[in-house]
Amino acid sequence: MMLTIAHLYPKLLNCCDNGNIITLQRRCEWRNIDVQIDEINIGDKIEKHDMYFISGGQDLQQIDAFNEIQRYKDFLTKEKGRGAVFLGICGGYQLLGNYYQIFDGEKLEGIGLLDAYTIASNKRFTGNVTIKTEYITPNELVGFENHGGLTYLSGDTMPLGYAVVGNGNNGEDKTEGARHKNVFGTYMQGPFLPKNPHFTDYLIELVIGEKLPPIQDDTEWNAHNDLIYKQY
Repeated sequence: MMLTIAHLYPKLLNCCDNGNIITLQRRCEWRNIDVQIDEINIGDKIEKHDMYFISGGQDLQQIDAFNEIQRYKDFLTKEKGRGAVFLGICGGYQLLGNYYQIFDGEKLEGIGLLDAYTIASNKRFTGNVTIKTEYITPNELVGFENHGGLTYLSGDTMPLGYAVVGNGNNGEDKTEGARHKNVFGTYMQGPFLPKNPHFTDYLIELVIGEKLPPIQDDTEWNAHNDLIYKQY
């Protein structure tokens, strides 16, 4: 079995998120699933993959990434329809939505895989996050937020979960992240997947269409459990 992952624009959008790619790779390989990771940078052609991962960056880098990915909006929309899995973190999450309005700047058009939009604000949400979900067990996800964008969901797009610690998407409605079919976004940046082994496995299971066998991962679960409901 081979799982293919497209890592989109890592030279532009690289806010300490490489641990997420490594985690996907390791948790597959520990179960004898081969993984092929292709880095797709500006000017490279995006071709069919099982999973697409995109991280965040500063506004100037995000502008380049937003403009570049428009070339592949139709293709990636078809990939969503085919059942490919997408994970966007921070700026990558914003890119998967309809648009991102820069503070005192231009509106960046997203690719609309999530029915969501983001408006930059003059305040910043920073700190630990714990959210409750309705579709995985255990139902908590943990992470760290550091964002100035306010994101709002609409239509059939649901939150990744609801914040019990932290601010979430906008500090108003307690939603955090977004999901629609096999497309997921979150503001929990940095090592999000290393802190959430069950969510990592959930993404892999969506690709392969079957339940993964258990592995020895006490260390990963200890890290996850230490962060649940942690305020600071």
